[in-house]
Amino acid sequence: MDRTAAHDMKKHVLFVCIENSNRSQMAQAFARMYGGPYLMAYSAGSRPSGRINPKAIAAMQELGYDLSTHASKALTEIPDIEYDYAVTMGCGDECPWVRAKHRADWQIPDPRDMSEEDFRRVRDMIRDQVRTLLAGSELQ
Repeated sequence: MDRTAAHDMKKHVLFVCIENSNRSQMAQAFARMYGGPYLMAYSAGSRPSGRINPKAIAAMQELGYDLSTHASKALTEIPDIEYDYAVTMGCGDECPWVRAKHRADWQIPDPRDMSEEDFRRVRDMIRDQVRTLLAGSELQ
């Protein structure tokens, strides 16, 4: 299989929240962890904070993922492609200019100011949602 054919087989998933510092970053990380070589995961925010929350970095480090390598970015900084899935994280963000075959809005509470224990609960909720999404037929 040539490189072009392999690229065409890849699925592209975008996770969006306002600051792109917690929920969407962790979702992108889980998609990378569980998605395999044919899944490209992205995250962005409508008003990015410019940093990844240290709590998110610590929570993902507990699972062996280095979130400190990620960067908080705006929707204007992601590829201008049609995504297979665009997922908002329950933050009221709508991304009408992002082209996507499928859209979902996950009702995930903002963990920014939560205790470590509650932050982990939100992290695990995101992990479970990503696993469910990846098991769906649209991303097989």
